[in-house]
Amino acid sequence: MKRTVFALIVAVATVATATSCAAHAAGASGPTPTESITASYACPTMEGVQLPPECAPYDPDAAMAANERYRDRMSIDDDARAAAEDVSADIVAVLRTAAKEKELSAEEVATLLDEGGALSPQVRAEANSVLFAATGPQGGCLFGEVSGTSVSVEIGGYILDGGCLPAQ
Repeated sequence: MKRTVFALIVAVATVATATSCAAHAAGASGPTPTESITASYACPTMEGVQLPPECAPYDPDAAMAANERYRDRMSIDDDARAAAEDVSADIVAVLRTAAKEKELSAEEVATLLDEGGALSPQVRAEANSVLFAATGPQGGCLFGEVSGTSVSVEIGGYILDGGCLPAQ
């Protein structure tokens, strides 16, 4: 029995080898390897300029726009916007009343936001203003600026890198 199995394996191997050799001799061949070029460095695309094959082309304007995407805001649904608009009037009133009396510091704006009912307020002092943001009652953000006696507030979604107040 072992001899029969061994003879069968040898016969199959012989037939496979003979078939492969015959196909190769008749001109049949496998896939031809193609030459591949590996990019060595990135090159900006320019109109009318043919880049060398070792360049990986990129659009510099698109790259810069993509680099700033972290500042973009997500969309906000109508219910979250309506809830944020309801509380924004109170927050703006508190900030405007205080800003009429004196120029507000970041700490004072944070305290006023807390008193006005803002959720998770964030503040950052800039050159002549204080930027602020807070989470809306049903999501989204209230964000704006106190500059002298002027107060501005907008409503929108979270920024793509998280939170309501963009990074510097």
